[in-house]
Amino acid sequence: MDGVTGRSSDERPTVLVTNDDGIDAPGLRALVRALVAADRYRVRVCAPDSEKSAVSHSITWRHPVAVKRVDIDGAEAFAVSGTPADCTSLGISNAIFSSVPDLVLSGINKGSNCGYHTVYSGTVAGAREAFFNGVPSVSMSYDWVGGKSKVEDYTLAAEACLPIIGAILDRIRNHSYPNGSFLNVDLPTDIANHKGYKLTEQGRSFFVMGWRLVSSEMQGGQMLSTMTMDKDVAELPDMDASTMSAEHRLFKREITVTPLGGLAPPEKEFQAFFKDWLPSLSDHVCSSAL
Repeated sequence: MDGVTGRSSDERPTVLVTNDDGIDAPGLRALVRALVAADRYRVRVCAPDSEKSAVSHSITWRHPVAVKRVDIDGAEAFAVSGTPADCTSLGISNAIFSSVPDLVLSGINKGSNCGYHTVYSGTVAGAREAFFNGVPSVSMSYDWVGGKSKVEDYTLAAEACLPIIGAILDRIRNHSYPNGSFLNVDLPTDIANHKGYKLTEQGRSFFVMGWRLVSSEMQGGQMLSTMTMDKDVAELPDMDASTMSAEHRLFKREITVTPLGGLAPPEKEFQAFFKDWLPSLSDHVCSSAL
């Protein structure tokens, strides 16, 4: 990428990995393992020290963030007390690494990221922050379904992303990669039997948040960055509002889906490039991911 200072002179391209599920999340670790095993990249990790799902593109402004080195085989890694956007910003700033990465990868997220709820996604924000700073980036999410998906599926998801990652880096090194937008990759639940790659446009669905009274903090459940309730969380009974004081009540989200308009698409040139380029990657899919 011409005009971006501090690029590495190493013959291997440098990849920075971040996410919003935290540096110990299985999706991130599977992606890093796949990149290291490919033995084609210098791999760096700069990710939140704890889960930061659904924080959107928030940044830490008033307080310093803590940065701690973490041992991850084959990678130079740091855990950060800030948001995904903070992590990307640090990772490409020369503050903790010696050069700017060639590509930023954010994920692999637990749960899909599509439609308008990409606005809430810390995973997408990690890639968007790189895009804002002129560094090519990709956000990646796996459509995790509780009771059906397995941790091992993240390995297949990472392997399915390798052809895209490799092809992008080849284009970057050849100075032929467009810079008008960034990619958001959604991987299907049945990743072992995926049919290849398909270019899509951002959907118009939106998860409208409601509120429902619950009896304790234990009933808050867990929220994925998809804005869907984690299906591994057991359903608990509601509490009659009359038994709770007006001064102290607890609420949890209810979710409905409503289609909206007003979509802001990527630049037409970027969309056209990938319409022609993406189908060719199907020939390079790892056999273990089919």
